[in-house]
Amino acid sequence: MTTAVIALVAAGVLLQLTLWFVQLRTRNAATADVGWTVLVAAGAAVTAAVVEGDPLRRLLVASLAAVWALRLGAYLVRDRVLAGAPEDGRYRAMRETWGHAAARNFLAVYLVQVPVAALFIIPLVAAMRGGAPDAWAAAGIAVWVAAVVGEWVADRQLERFRADPSHRGAVCDTGLWRYSRHPNYFFEWLHWWAYVLIGHAAPPTFLGPIVMLVFLFRVTGIPLTERQALRSRGDAYRAYQRTTSVFFPWPPRGVVP
Repeated sequence: MTTAVIALVAAGVLLQLTLWFVQLRTRNAATADVGWTVLVAAGAAVTAAVVEGDPLRRLLVASLAAVWALRLGAYLVRDRVLAGAPEDGRYRAMRETWGHAAARNFLAVYLVQVPVAALFIIPLVAAMRGGAPDAWAAAGIAVWVAAVVGEWVADRQLERFRADPSHRGAVCDTGLWRYSRHPNYFFEWLHWWAYVLIGHAAPPTFLGPIVMLVFLFRVTGIPLTERQALRSRGDAYRAYQRTTSVFFPWPPRGVVP
């Protein structure tokens, strides 16, 4: 187990260093997020091979985590890395603020993804321990399906909205985005509750939804996204903030159905 963890951390550091070197040339730091999804998927696979627990349970948890992470990673690559996509506004603002220190500071951004990914592996390991999958596992799978489908739908709706030239500078407030300013984040958070159910609510499994909520509300998610939206959309986004729930899907305030 110890050897596998050391090898996984070393591989993670090497991956993130490689992606950091790439962004020095492309000036697109979105690959830091892509690297995180790869680390979570790889961590789930490696730990499933070495931890104790029913083989089918370990395979189930590792498969769910890997599919979720790789779907998200593929979306990030397609939306923010390939086809000359502009750098994510959050990272662009950091680059402008940091100036000459951007290269050094982005190195920290890339490397910190390794311990963050390790933090999210803990609830997966906890969910892997135990006997054969049972009714709790079935409930967890149901939550996982709802979360992954919801996140995929939210991403697709935003993609289609942005692809329409007439929507340049406008706020996406249709579909799931009518009920939450960040439905993709909501479903990303909901996904971690699947492992709470599969793991019979063992204390370590709660680390997933708790840490994800902290990151979304206090670190890299909602605060940075909201500031960038206000910079790029101004009053239109302020009006959206007044009517639409920040996170949990809810009917818009003061809007006639």
